Amino acid sequence: MKKRENSEGNSGIFKIFERKKKPVVGGEIPPKTIRHLERPVKLPFLTDMNEGDQQYGSAEDMQDKWGLSEKQANIGGEQKRKIVGFIIALAFFILLIAGVFYILPRVLPGLFRGTNIELFVEPVINLEYQDPSFRVVKESTAALMAAPSPDSKRLAEVLYNEPVTYISDSENGYCKIKTSDGITGYVRQSSLVEKMDSVEPDIHQYKLIVSDPSKNIMTHASNGTLIKKVMMNTVLYADIKREGVYQVALPGGDNGWIGSSGVIELPTRGETQEVSSRYFVSSVLTFVNSKYIENGMSIDGASVNGVVFVSAEVNGIQIPRTMEEQAKAGIEVIPEPDAVTGKIMIDQILPGDIIFLASPKKGAGNKEIYEMAVCTDTGTLFMVSPARTTVRLREFKSGDSICERIITIRRLFSSRIT
Repeated sequence: MKKRENSEGNSGIFKIFERKKKPVVGGEIPPKTIRHLERPVKLPFLTDMNEGDQQYGSAEDMQDKWGLSEKQANIGGEQKRKIVGFIIALAFFILLIAGVFYILPRVLPGLFRGTNIELFVEPVINLEYQDPSFRVVKESTAALMAAPSPDSKRLAEVLYNEPVTYISDSENGYCKIKTSDGITGYVRQSSLVEKMDSVEPDIHQYKLIVSDPSKNIMTHASNGTLIKKVMMNTVLYADIKREGVYQVALPGGDNGWIGSSGVIELPTRGETQEVSSRYFVSSVLTFVNSKYIENGMSIDGASVNGVVFVSAEVNGIQIPRTMEEQAKAGIEVIPEPDAVTGKIMIDQILPGDIIFLASPKKGAGNKEIYEMAVCTDTGTLFMVSPARTTVRLREFKSGDSICERIITIRRLFSSRIT
């Protein structure tokens, strides 16, 4: 019996060291037991819990408790701050634009008035035509007559937008005027207007001189209708400049548009600069085969003195418009005669020189000027045709009868300019 007991006791001891067998899959799973803590663990973030109500306690100060800034703690205010920032930036931008384009131009001139700072010097406006006797021409050209009659001698022409001085009314719808270069005569009353804004330099931005034989003034910058055809040396004033066009002031107060090609742009009180004689000759040649009109100076009716006047003006030389006064302009050229024949050598007459001739019907020694011509090339003259119907080119050479009629030769353009 003792032996059995010992065996049972030994088996109990070995049972202690035996591994617990895992439950067999599909077998009965022993129930889990719950561990009851005699001393429950107290966590810091649960200290504000109300055990009776099982609800959260009072609100925490996030800045003190968790070290968060007010901006981080307040999530709802972030969007409001963005809106306020955008409004402030927009207000600053609007204020900046208003300051640059509205406030500064009105404030700074007053602050710098009387100083030498050119940026803020107010433009000085001097009105040239305040006298009520001034008028401006509204026709493309207007004939200036010796008497108030279309049958009287034609003294000269005045051009579109040219200012003149009104002297008195006359009969037959004519009035007596004086041109800016001192010629007195009669023009039709209907060809003049009293409003002078179109010729006041200081109230405009640009001065334009027509250098083509003619230009059209239109109602619109593109696809407009014709207002007026204006001639070479017509002076216009413009306020708006766009690509390829100008808006010009018209006699009477209206506006029109003119293309920029064939137009010289200057400051409102600027004058054209003298160029070489070849540009003068080029302008003269645009009138070849035009209809001849006594003292006319347009492509619609020209004379040699009229062509010389407008061609010289657009190329920087101021000259009278009558033949008698032009014979005194520039410097006189006296060509040396050939040592053998004693005749004028025509190669001394240069392109651009103006030749004044006696009448072919009067004998040698006559010094009364009958007509004039322009040398356009060696041996070529621009002059009135023998039938006096057109102005055209004519060739001549040494020994021709035309050489014997020469009274004087005048050179307008300086030989130093090339």
